[in-house]
Amino acid sequence: MKSRTSRRNFLKISSVAALALAQRAAAQDKASAIIVDPRPLFDISPYLYMQFMEPLGATDASMEAAWSYDRDDWRTDFIDITRNLAPPMMRFGGLLSRYYKWREGVGPPSERPWYRNYVWGGKETHRVGTHEFVDFCRRVTAEPLYCVNFLSDGFEHFGHKAEGNRSGDAAEGADWVSYCNDPDEKLRKSHGHAEPYNVKFWQLGNETNYGRGGFNKEQAIARTIEFAKAMRARDAGVQLIAWGDNGWASDMAAQVGEHVNYIAVHMMQQTPWRKDTVLQGCDYQEAPERAWEELMGLVSERVEKKLLAVEAELSKSPLPIAITEGHLSLQPHNASPILTEWLTGVYHARVMNLYQCHGARVKIATAADFNGMRWTTNAVMHQVPGGVSYLLPVGAVMRLFRRHGGEKHLAIKSAPSSLDVAASRTGDRIFLHVANMDYNRPVETTFAVDGLAIAGAKVFEIAPEKPRQEISPRNPRVFESREKPVPAGDVFSWQFPARSVSAVELTCRA
Repeated sequence: MKSRTSRRNFLKISSVAALALAQRAAAQDKASAIIVDPRPLFDISPYLYMQFMEPLGATDASMEAAWSYDRDDWRTDFIDITRNLAPPMMRFGGLLSRYYKWREGVGPPSERPWYRNYVWGGKETHRVGTHEFVDFCRRVTAEPLYCVNFLSDGFEHFGHKAEGNRSGDAAEGADWVSYCNDPDEKLRKSHGHAEPYNVKFWQLGNETNYGRGGFNKEQAIARTIEFAKAMRARDAGVQLIAWGDNGWASDMAAQVGEHVNYIAVHMMQQTPWRKDTVLQGCDYQEAPERAWEELMGLVSERVEKKLLAVEAELSKSPLPIAITEGHLSLQPHNASPILTEWLTGVYHARVMNLYQCHGARVKIATAADFNGMRWTTNAVMHQVPGGVSYLLPVGAVMRLFRRHGGEKHLAIKSAPSSLDVAASRTGDRIFLHVANMDYNRPVETTFAVDGLAIAGAKVFEIAPEKPRQEISPRNPRVFESREKPVPAGDVFSWQFPARSVSAVELTCRA
């Protein structure tokens, strides 16, 4: 009996190996083959598709517009679309952190004071405070990340406002950690929240060396150590993110590396580099194919170039990179209509593929701001009249890749030149994130995995027929992906439509 079993196993293994070789050979016969090396290269962080929430005042009332005062809760359509987006992490802060006082946002909402939004204009009600934000994160299964008031990033004028001192020191940051994470913290318990929030991730400062007037590098390093020691004295398990952009990464990592877990940069340099650009204003509407060419060039000219520079700065440090903000930035500021159109979809896909391919160092990343009513740099747009929330192209791409991706990064051994491809794996499933960079032509390809036989395949595809397909409240589902089975055969093949973004799932056998 044993010999028969062994013989059956041998035949089974031999047939699978033969099929894998046949698929590999057939794929090699075609110049348009995607061939995957199934050996894992590194773990892909679960936080590559994070989102970033900030009260944006009169500019784009992202928090107020997402809150239903009739229900005294988050809008249901907003919760639903965010769950659909499935962000693994949600960051609260940004420039607001320079004057945000966390104690004003806890306790009974009716007793919380209003505060002036110095950067974005108007006033904020504090209706969304620590409890509401953490509760929102739990309801959409996202890990909360707070950006701490880091002595106003060194901008001293925030300490002398008409409303008082809006700067926050290390003790204030440490007290916030205690409020969130100490099981015995009395103030939180007095507010009716017996259990700790267990907020694990905290960023120290935001864009500390963007613009004049903030800390210099030496001051920022000293304050980072001060804040890190104070906050970890309250909870030794917190994960701390230090600011390292604009040439600070190397020295910051060398001097504060033992005190923090990540070095943060922002990818805000995603702007046109050509003097005769059509990406500013509405010029692209007269030349959409020219705009497409510019967008494809921006990935390497701006995003990849900066990412490689940061990695070089950190070559002597093991600290991972956290891209806690970053998006395509076009005029008019934060409200370019092209960002509502599919013209930008493949661009966003290529950026997210780039972050995954550099995932040995990049462990936290985003390609958008999060939510609002007017800013086209957001992933989620929500209209107050009508209560409609929907995903802009960048959100649709992040949702697709987030939902159909693996745990281990794989190498692509070959692929058609018009396809931007990133591969990953979980168990016997291999995932391909594919962006067709060709504006006019579909790309035919076959799939093969070295040493493994493909038993089945399916594609989740976003492929609007019109390159300038837009999304709005009248068609809020236009960028949802469509699932399509790949016909079975000796070789699995697929035609990726022009300008499409797809996630491919391959089920394999050893």
